[in-house]
Amino acid sequence: MNQSQNAQTQTDQAQTHQAQTRQAQTHQARHLLDFQPEVAAALAEGRPVVALESTIISHGMPYPQNVEMARGVEQIVRDNGAVPATIAVLGGRLKVGLSADELELLATDKGVQKISTRDLPVTVGLRQHGATTVASTMRIAALAGIRVFATGGTGGVHRGAGETMDISADLLELARTDVCVVSAGVKSILDIGLTLEVLETQGVPAITLGADEFPAFYSRRSGFRSPLTVQTPAEAARVLKAKWDLGLAGGVLLANPVPESAEIPAGEMETHITRALGDMDALGLTGKDTTPYLLGRIVELTGGRSLETNIALVRHNAAAAAQVAAEYARLG
Repeated sequence: MNQSQNAQTQTDQAQTHQAQTRQAQTHQARHLLDFQPEVAAALAEGRPVVALESTIISHGMPYPQNVEMARGVEQIVRDNGAVPATIAVLGGRLKVGLSADELELLATDKGVQKISTRDLPVTVGLRQHGATTVASTMRIAALAGIRVFATGGTGGVHRGAGETMDISADLLELARTDVCVVSAGVKSILDIGLTLEVLETQGVPAITLGADEFPAFYSRRSGFRSPLTVQTPAEAARVLKAKWDLGLAGGVLLANPVPESAEIPAGEMETHITRALGDMDALGLTGKDTTPYLLGRIVELTGGRSLETNIALVRHNAAAAAQVAAEYARLG
């Protein structure tokens, strides 16, 4: 066997081991997963599916706007060629796709907790309700065999993390879970530069769709050049296939800049963020309470504009994710 053949054999073995590991994990967790029939059929037939998080429903906006938003986003996924799978934990069951009644429960029950990956064992073991963050949605999506996930913004390194060590679990999940996260970049309230550095260290491709500058959630520009760029969903899909075919475990962050018509310029947003951070410090908030407080305070400071932008970018990301998922499915 020559050197080239030996290298190919090693690559094939690595890919086989990775696939077997994923299958074993999925099989082990299968008894905890409840698939909505439409999602189950699509996965069985190899059709494109897009995962959607649930924190934005239970903790992101009031009822009934949250239900209207969720249904609208699911329809956008369908309109762009994929099947939506909104993910949550209800009664300790991992829900991959929600019925109308389950969506209403998620949107109205005050006992629904915001849960990240670390919280999953408790939520499942104690049969509780949980709305999934980016990290926990990624983990459940991977267990279900879903490769593409649409959200609003991704977590990252918080400002002042040198003292607080406040770094989102989203970054660690991106480093180890084979899912592409389509978002409008990382949230503007974070330290975007340090977040990009951590993603690089973890080997996570941070790719911007159709732009050379990495976006900043509410704003199309962050001041940081994008590490990598693709121009179309088809190019993004080819990158995903190449990454996982190479045996490179972990996810991809595909940053999709907010539409120009909906963005709030970065300079204006920074004024609001600075004030919100000051208000948060005065209240002494830390940990998982910081992001919900900051996003809510920014809604107040912008007179509701930031919420409108948030809804617009989620819808925009859902369309892009569905297109990427459809292209990825075509690659076989």
